[in-house]
Amino acid sequence: MTAWEQTADVLIRDVQLRRRVHELAREMERVLAGTKQPPVLVGVLKGSTLFLADLIRSFDGHVEVDFISISSYAGGGQSGVVRIVKDLETDIRGRDVVIVEDIVDTGLTLNYLRQTLADRETNSLRAVTLLDKVARRIVPVELEFAGFEIEDVFVVGYGLDFQGRYRNVPDILAVKDIAKLANDPMLLVEPLFLEKYA
Repeated sequence: MTAWEQTADVLIRDVQLRRRVHELAREMERVLAGTKQPPVLVGVLKGSTLFLADLIRSFDGHVEVDFISISSYAGGGQSGVVRIVKDLETDIRGRDVVIVEDIVDTGLTLNYLRQTLADRETNSLRAVTLLDKVARRIVPVELEFAGFEIEDVFVVGYGLDFQGRYRNVPDILAVKDIAKLANDPMLLVEPLFLEKYA
């Protein structure tokens, strides 16, 4: 068994991702139909970038895009504390807004974002995520659109990274041995980018 096979499995193939993203765009269009202004899709940096790009290309109508970047850190003995690193440039007061996430697990980040953006007096506020890891949920959070529900596994690819690597892997991979990857973050680079994996 190769190092690649010992460390990761393909969880969702790129063809499945493309198909589901297109379906999500159709679902969102139906819900957002008839809005006075184009909806604003807010990508949460950096993980959502590939998902957001494919999502807006699948939309038939006009949408606006903005980005927000947040940082989670542990402080005062409490994990899941969030702060905004890059804020929106768009005034979203009175607008129909959709938060675009790569993955929702504990719900802490999305809960914070929903509260923060709702305080800006949006007309409506919804959220879409590519991956929903329900097994890790700590706080209940509203999630109007979800691509795939996944088990409690660490994933990389299609925008999701490990120490800045693997975002441009076209599939989503489940990492079986995170300790092995942490010991050698470059472990999967050769089989993923210099060879073709099965």
